[in-house]
Amino acid sequence: MGLEGGQAGPEASPDTIRFAAVDPEEPAPASRTRRLRRFLLVTSAVLLLVAALTAGGLYWLSERLGNNVQRVPDVFNGIEDANRPAATEALTFLLVGTDSRSPDPTTGEDATGPQFVPGGQRADVMMLVRLSADRSHAAVVSIPRDSWVPVPGRGMAKINAAFSWGGPSLAVRTVEALTKVRIDHFAVIDFAGFQAMTDSVGGIDVNVAKTTSSRGVTFTAGPNHLNGDQALVYVRQRYELPRGDLDRVQRQQNAMRALVKKAFADGALGDIGRTYGLVDSISQWVSVDDTLSNQGLRELAFSLRDLRPGGLSYLTAPVSGLGREGAQSVVYLDKRHTTELWPHLQAADVRPYLAKYPEDALPEAPP
Repeated sequence: MGLEGGQAGPEASPDTIRFAAVDPEEPAPASRTRRLRRFLLVTSAVLLLVAALTAGGLYWLSERLGNNVQRVPDVFNGIEDANRPAATEALTFLLVGTDSRSPDPTTGEDATGPQFVPGGQRADVMMLVRLSADRSHAAVVSIPRDSWVPVPGRGMAKINAAFSWGGPSLAVRTVEALTKVRIDHFAVIDFAGFQAMTDSVGGIDVNVAKTTSSRGVTFTAGPNHLNGDQALVYVRQRYELPRGDLDRVQRQQNAMRALVKKAFADGALGDIGRTYGLVDSISQWVSVDDTLSNQGLRELAFSLRDLRPGGLSYLTAPVSGLGREGAQSVVYLDKRHTTELWPHLQAADVRPYLAKYPEDALPEAPP
C-alpha cells in the first residue's frame, strides 16, 4: 500500500517510501497549496539561516586565525614609493627565517623573545616567493645569506647584514634594489616555528643525496621521514655538505617543498576541519607585515585555491663563486645569470629560465 494523505500504510517499506500519485489535470486543494507554500517558505528560511550561520562561522574562524598572526609594524614606512619597482598584479613575499637559537619563540602569537635586536640578529634564510597574477604558479627563489650585494646607505655588504642593521625595512629595500622586483609583503619565522610547523603536519619526507650526520641525527641516502627536531637539524647542517652553506640553502628549500607536499598529499587541505587545524598551527608561528589585514589574508587564501605543489618552482640565485672581503667569507652572485633571472622573476614566471638553466632548479635529492 502507498502513502495516502502523507501517512504510511502497514505495507510501506522503510527503504522505499512512495507517494500517492496526483492527477496533473486535477487542481490541488487549497489547503494542500497553503501547506506547500508554508513548507517552501520555512525551508527557504532555514536554508538562508544555515547559509548565514555558515558564512558568519567561516568569517569568525578566519578572523580568529588572522588574529593569531603577529604583525610586524612599519615594514614599509619610510620607503619612498617613487624609488621602488612598479606594483603589478603579481604578488611577492619576502620570507625571512631567523635562527636566534633561543628557547623562546621570537615570531608568531607565542613570541616572548625579541623579534629584532639591531646588530644582534641576522637573516639565516632569505627567500622571495613570487605569485603569478592568476595565482596558478609561483617561484621560490633563495638568496644565499652571505651574498655580497649593495645595501642602501651602507655600501657593499652581506645581504643578511641588511636585516641586522635596519630590520625588515632595510632588508626589503636591499632585495628590491638587487632584483628590481617589488615586495608586497614581509613574513618572518624563527626556527622554533619551523620545528612546530613540521610536527603539525606529522613530519616531512625528504630525499637526501648522500648519508650525513649532524648533532646525533643521521640522514641516510634516499628518503627520510623527519619529525620537527630532526628537520631542524636537517636545515641547520652545513658541515659535511660539499658546498657548505649553499647546500644548506637547498636543504631549506627542500624542507619547504616537503611541507607543502605533505599538506596536500595527506588530504589536510581537502578537509575543512584538518585545514583549520593545520592553518591554526602555522598561523601561531608566522609574523607578517602590518599592511596584511585579516581581510587581506582571506583574499590571499581564496586566490590560492587552485595552486598546487606542481605549480611551484624552487631555485637559488645563481652563484659564480666564493671569496673573501676583508675578514668575511662571502658569496658572489653570477651577474650574467642573474641578469637573465631577475626579468623572469619580474614577469612572475621563472619556468623559461629553468628550461634554459635546469641546473639552477632545486634537485629531487639535494646533498
